[in-house]
Amino acid sequence: MTHTAVRILVVDDEPPIRRLLRVGLATQDYAVSEAGNGKAARESVKADLPDLILLDLGLPDMPGHDLLRGWREEGLTLPIIILSSRTDEAGIVKALELGADDYVTKPFGMNELVARIRVALRHRLQQQGEKPLFQTGGLSVDLVKRIVKVDGREVKLSPKEYDILRILVQHAGKVLTHKFLLKEVWGNADDVQYLRVYVRQLRQKIELTPDQPQYVTTETGVGYRLREADI
Repeated sequence: MTHTAVRILVVDDEPPIRRLLRVGLATQDYAVSEAGNGKAARESVKADLPDLILLDLGLPDMPGHDLLRGWREEGLTLPIIILSSRTDEAGIVKALELGADDYVTKPFGMNELVARIRVALRHRLQQQGEKPLFQTGGLSVDLVKRIVKVDGREVKLSPKEYDILRILVQHAGKVLTHKFLLKEVWGNADDVQYLRVYVRQLRQKIELTPDQPQYVTTETGVGYRLREADI
């Protein structure tokens, strides 16, 4: 942690949730400000731009999606993490497609949330300088030489399998929606089952136990996430 605390804006209409986040994040040396509705959130961002926003989708005065869309259309690039109910898969997917960086579902653990915050902040810093060599556990990906290794053993991937892994590496630690992956790898494909087949094949090659993956994990109803790089 640097001497200047990372500033986080919590946008949630439930005072107990805001209090929980204020206290919990303060123990991690984050500086927390709060907004109980969309109007207050917009005013807070204009008055003092935070480093990251935690945004609840169920606000009393406007849909959280509209707030998110407006910020991204205005060019706001800071990380935004969605706070959502566990059953709102469609809302999560829509938020990610509108430009949210990640999400956590209520109820959530503080350790999980802090991990998501750190990944989102780190990813924003690294976006302009993609590292040529990615390493997480026994998996390594050389993005320049296009070499994939598992526990030091080179693994041969098909072009599409490598493209999926490359996109996941570029966004390691973040959840990527089915729609995003299909667009990035195939351009205009919309068959999620097509993607699942290739992810299954990829797991057969890079996972020790494909049915219990440790690298490429499934975000049910949303997409996939690659374990973040070792630090």
